[in-house]
Amino acid sequence: MNSKQKKYNRLIHQLEPLLKNSPSLNAQLATINALLYHKVPYIFWVGFYFIKNDELIVGPYQGPLACQVLTKPKGVCWASVLKSEPIIVADVEDFPDHIACDSRSKSEIVIPVKDTSGKVVGVLDIDSDKTEQFDRDDLAGLSGILNLINKKFL
Repeated sequence: MNSKQKKYNRLIHQLEPLLKNSPSLNAQLATINALLYHKVPYIFWVGFYFIKNDELIVGPYQGPLACQVLTKPKGVCWASVLKSEPIIVADVEDFPDHIACDSRSKSEIVIPVKDTSGKVVGVLDIDSDKTEQFDRDDLAGLSGILNLINKKFL
């Protein structure tokens, strides 16, 4: 197990008791964001977007100001929703129709958030201010964290 995998295992271990007794989805998402933003040094921005009226609306996040609304079908977040799969972007300049909410964002990982029926209801969106920061270990660790969200709130 490499150091990145160990870090995510520690984060999951920290989050489990916090999320288990959390009173709401908002509290769970805010807790996840705070832990990731402060414990993973290459994260520049972390947050959630949720589908509402065919748009992605920003939810809890940490970092610089976010785009409030992401219009379908542009950007990495919408690509992840429409494909219903995670997307890792090594360099956002190479992604067609990338939406630059902050020009300092250089790489990105987006993972769908699904309800109990498997329907995509939103995404976890994470940016770094350096290129090539996210990989399969991030995907596995972040997916493990998303699995801790209490599905009754989705």
